[in-house]
Amino acid sequence: MARKIRRREFLGTAAASTLLNTHALGREASEASPVSGREVRLEFLRPKEIEEAQSARPTIFQPLGTIEWHGVHNIVGVDSVKAHALCVRAARKGGGLVSPTVYGGVGGVDQPHTFVMDPENNIFSRLLRPWLEQLCREMARDGFRAIIMLTGHYGAAQQIVVRETAVRMSRVLAIPVLGTPEYMLALDVGYTGDHAAWGETSLMMHLYPDTVDLSRLGEPPHQGVGGRDPRESSAEDGRLITETIVSRLATLARNMPGWDRKTLERFIDSEAALVAKQLSAPGGKGSLWTAWQNIGKVMRDYGKQLAEEDFEKIKASVAKL
Repeated sequence: MARKIRRREFLGTAAASTLLNTHALGREASEASPVSGREVRLEFLRPKEIEEAQSARPTIFQPLGTIEWHGVHNIVGVDSVKAHALCVRAARKGGGLVSPTVYGGVGGVDQPHTFVMDPENNIFSRLLRPWLEQLCREMARDGFRAIIMLTGHYGAAQQIVVRETAVRMSRVLAIPVLGTPEYMLALDVGYTGDHAAWGETSLMMHLYPDTVDLSRLGEPPHQGVGGRDPRESSAEDGRLITETIVSRLATLARNMPGWDRKTLERFIDSEAALVAKQLSAPGGKGSLWTAWQNIGKVMRDYGKQLAEEDFEKIKASVAKL
């Protein structure tokens, strides 16, 4: 007969398990990092440490993700943990702090173990948009002078909500707020965004190698996977993608707090143009994705141009989408 477990016993065991799992993920990201292990996770810092970090570099990263099926070979937290790991590495390299990941976004694949908080095509978002708005307000009130929202979950509506919110809050707060999916910073190395396919799986093989099991994949088609065959993934490809994204995020973290009004306006203008293009896509089934059809080719240098503050070239590229 199974022994009855008392409530206090159960809670203690559950808490210990959660702490161990959280510690393991944090340790993996830290040990895999090519830069110093300086603590940049906001929730692990004391007030004095936060103030010192803000004084040195008043930039804060906000990773975004969700719980979603990512094939039989990946964990369901791919979007969230990859975004967080990239932000941590960028903060250690370029300065700034990393806020805890927001789990829960717009849409998700129609597969098991997927938590959908807002409908797939809901560009108005009754949950994520107001949450991000308030986060930005609080971050600015606390003294941060630049905000980078990096979303690892990037359905069409999710991307629009994140970028549009960033543009609007840049205007409201008069500080730069960037909202972008991570793949947009690495289009020029062949990572055009996918779902549990070559790109995301390669990233996870580099960032969290113990979480990927390619042996679980059979012959295609692979359930709930979109993009290049994940069997072609490699940790080396993941390293290249990671280094490209982290380098550009680090540059932005260093420079964004010091942008003058003119630079801020140029930045807002280019990002607003991208939002407008995405929103003006022709009607019809799947119309939200229309503006992404040529993004890998047309916006190939977006990440490089963003880091170099070449906003006019970004706007010119947007016009060709």
